[in-house]
Amino acid sequence: MVPVSFTFAFCGDEFRLVPQEGGARALFWPRENALLVADLHLEKASYFAKHNQFLPPYDSRETLERVAEAVRITGARRVYTLGDNFHDSDGSQRLEPHAEGMLAALTRATDWVWVTGNHDPAMEAKSGGTIAEELEVGGMVLRHMAKRGETRPELSGHFHPRVQVKVRERHIRRPCAVVAHNEDASCGRMILPAFGALTGGMNAGDPAIIKALQPASAVDALVPAGKRLARFPLWREAA
Repeated sequence: MVPVSFTFAFCGDEFRLVPQEGGARALFWPRENALLVADLHLEKASYFAKHNQFLPPYDSRETLERVAEAVRITGARRVYTLGDNFHDSDGSQRLEPHAEGMLAALTRATDWVWVTGNHDPAMEAKSGGTIAEELEVGGMVLRHMAKRGETRPELSGHFHPRVQVKVRERHIRRPCAVVAHNEDASCGRMILPAFGALTGGMNAGDPAIIKALQPASAVDALVPAGKRLARFPLWREAA
């Protein structure tokens, strides 16, 4: 089970960051028994290979293994992917048989919903699951990119947020969730870290992220640190 120390409140509900090797990149929503992952970027290596930039070709296997592990750890019955599922809309056509079988098994075992993103707006659910541009679940809007001016609770991806912290004279970079909330913290919006094996990171305090989460009174980064969940202030509304 997910450690209780990685549980936090968001918009009056309970959520948990799922710890795995390399950081906590998935979000578990107990009330909906749902796992949320953003920015899988499946078949990124094969996309670059088409343009004569060769990377190890097994990124999709590694990413799907991570998803399968997160499903096992949490016992999730539903999976929502928050866009940029494939690195391009034709990515599902390039899956090698092993990765294709892994994905088909995951979509059979769960109620799987693909939310599309800017990299894969025309993707097909070749390996199962259903597709949506965005949707609302349990009072939460699920979409790929945070919509500036949104006042409803929102979960999104797109920005690949990371924080850099200094521990014992070492600088450590970790994927993180970015949470914006209003004055009484009763509601807010959250950007998930990128989940895929070949996804880089963006400074969680970058002005583009802060701008996308407005209006807000505060924006914080959430990242597991040892056995606890640390909260790092990123931005505060001027007094």
